[in-house]
Formats: sequence, structure tokens, C-alpha cells
Amino acid sequence: MSRAVSETTALALLREGREALAGRGIQTARQDAEWLLASVLGVDRFSLYVEPTREAAPAGVVRYRALVDRRAAHEPLQYILGFEDFHGLRLAVTPDVLILRPETEVLVEWAIEILKDLDPAVAADLGTGCGAIACVLAASLPGVEVLAVDRSLGALAVASDNVRRLGLGERVKLLAGDLFEPLGSIRSALDLVVANPPYIPSAVLPTLPTEVSAFEPRLALDGGPDGMAVIRRIIAGAPAALRPGGWLLMEIGEEQAGPLASLMAAEGFSGIRARRDLRGVERYIGGAWGEPAGELGVGTRRSVC
Repeated sequence: MSRAVSETTALALLREGREALAGRGIQTARQDAEWLLASVLGVDRFSLYVEPTREAAPAGVVRYRALVDRRAAHEPLQYILGFEDFHGLRLAVTPDVLILRPETEVLVEWAIEILKDLDPAVAADLGTGCGAIACVLAASLPGVEVLAVDRSLGALAVASDNVRRLGLGERVKLLAGDLFEPLGSIRSALDLVVANPPYIPSAVLPTLPTEVSAFEPRLALDGGPDGMAVIRRIIAGAPAALRPGGWLLMEIGEEQAGPLASLMAAEGFSGIRARRDLRGVERYIGGAWGEPAGELGVGTRRSVC
């Protein structure tokens, strides 16, 4: 007769956590239970199945169950773990910053396309949050310097930790302030302005999943009555900071591409185009300032960091 599996083995704890989370409507119950137990045991998720009868220490069991309770209350997994993987980098995240989404990786890839042939180049990441976009650009492109701006001091503290841990302090400069405000002395110098601004209409926020509406910072989500209040300010302010041919790229909300393209054209942007996310939604918009996009590489660049 086989011996009953102990309640403190990895296999039993995974089952317990999965059932508890599924019972509270967590769609990713199995994966979340794996992440939580792996973090407590200090191993990767695969190792949980390599040693399914591995016993957890009593203190570890208590900690794991406490983490499961937090996730069962719909606290985002990333805040519980304290990190998120983004475009090959592991970045610290806290409730002071927006949780990273796969969609934003597409925005970063577009930014890399624009900057990859420019050396040196200078970019500004507006509303940097945890510093994800700035860190990926600097890590991927050795010739790029990034000015990472945020009005939240809590977010800048998280970004500072990420920049330091990744060894990017010489090429990512963190600035406190609202959008272009900290860049006041910079005129016609940037090769790129990139932003993942708040773009959700205020009235929609209460209808979002609890993980978003109850836990993520409203400052990073609320785009005003139509979702475009902050985006309009970015479009209006970008021309003064961009060099001729420099680009503005933004992640945007559904059904915003058309009106925003018109706004960008009115401000003097050319080569305006939208790109779709993995669901086919026009999620990103970009355009070159002051000259056709085909002349992107024209112009003298200088370091401002």
C-alpha cells in the first residue's frame, strides 16, 4: 500500500494552492501557485516537478500559504513576487508602478528599430514607471542614452533600483517631473520620445479586473474623460524636444489611433502610422517630426546625459 503524500511536499502544496486560487476565480491558478511556491523554496518552477516529494520547512509552508491568500484576494502576482520579466530583463516592480504587459514589448521593439542605426542617439522615456522601456533601450543599444522621466517619486525609486542592478547608470538618467517639464533645457535634440502613457478613460477604470482597479496606480492608468488627456500633452510638447526627423512613439488605447493621427499631423508630424498588438488592435502610434520618416537618419546628434 502506497504511503500518503505529506501535506508539506511540493506536490501537495501546489495542489492546495491551485485549488485555493481556482476557487477564487484566478484564471492562472496553476501557474501562479507554481510561481509562489518556487519563490518560497528558492528554486525555478521546473524544479518543483523534478522533486515533487521535496518537503517544505514549516516556516516556508506558512509563508507560501500567506502568499496564496494574497493572490486569492486578486493582488497581482508581480507585486507579490516583486519582479516581472520584460524583453529579456528581470525588473523589480512594486505597487508604485504599472505592471508590465507583453504589449509594451512591441512598443520597445519599434523603438529599437528606429534607434538601432543611430550612434550616438538620445531618447526620452516619459512616464518611465519601473524604468522598463529605458532599461531595455540602453541594454539593447550601447550607443543610446535615455532620459527617463516620471512624476511619481515612488516609481523613480523603483526605476533607480533597476537601473543600478542592471549596471545602466551611465546611460539612463532619471528625472523627476511631469512629462517634458524636466527636459526644459533640451531643444531639438532628441532622436526619440517614447511613452506608455495612461490611456484608459476615467469612467472605464472601475470596470477593470480587480487586479488592475484595486491595486495598480491610478496615475499610470487614468487618461481622463476620453483616455487621451495625457497623450494630447505629449503630442503638443514633443516637437520642441525632438530634432528634425526624430520620432514620437506611444502605446495607445483602442479606437484612439485615428484621432491621434490627426492631432499628430496638425502638430507637424509626418510618416504617421499605427501598429497592431497581438490581438489585432491598433495599439501603437508613431511619426517623425518635421520631415519625412524616410529621412530618419539625417541630422547631427549630441549627447545630453
